[in-house]
Amino acid sequence: MILKGRAFKFGDDIDTDAIIPARYLNTSDPLVLKEHCMEDADPTFSSRVAKGDIIVAGKNFGCGSSREHAPIAIKASGVSCVIAPTFARIFFRNSFNMGLPIFESDEAARQIKQGDILEVDVTEGIIKNLVTGNAFKARGMPAFMQELISDGGLIAHVKKRGRI
Repeated sequence: MILKGRAFKFGDDIDTDAIIPARYLNTSDPLVLKEHCMEDADPTFSSRVAKGDIIVAGKNFGCGSSREHAPIAIKASGVSCVIAPTFARIFFRNSFNMGLPIFESDEAARQIKQGDILEVDVTEGIIKNLVTGNAFKARGMPAFMQELISDGGLIAHVKKRGRI
């Protein structure tokens, strides 16, 4: 699977409260959450992001609480994936459970600029910057996690296999 979109750049230690502020946790409706995605990090994000766009951030993306609302909000906003050098452990797992692809690449996160157009090969973990021509290798994604993403997340994966 190939993902293509415009880069939205964020810094280090973007916590789950910046991704989806606690004041919106009274709902888990993706349509409501997407309107407030990244609101405290960039108040204009939800009005500018388009389907397929890509968040590129610094280290420790998704730190803070264990709320699943964060990857739900990102995915609902149309973001196709997130690239960062490192992710908070709980956010990492929640992203796969919700069907949001994430890629760890220090070099890509450092070199990609706001607005660059990216192409990400989910299977191979290759990130191409179509503006500069640079290509980066992300850490490999295990096959079972690729399957979770392809199925749309953990619940969809389990339903597909007839287990619920």
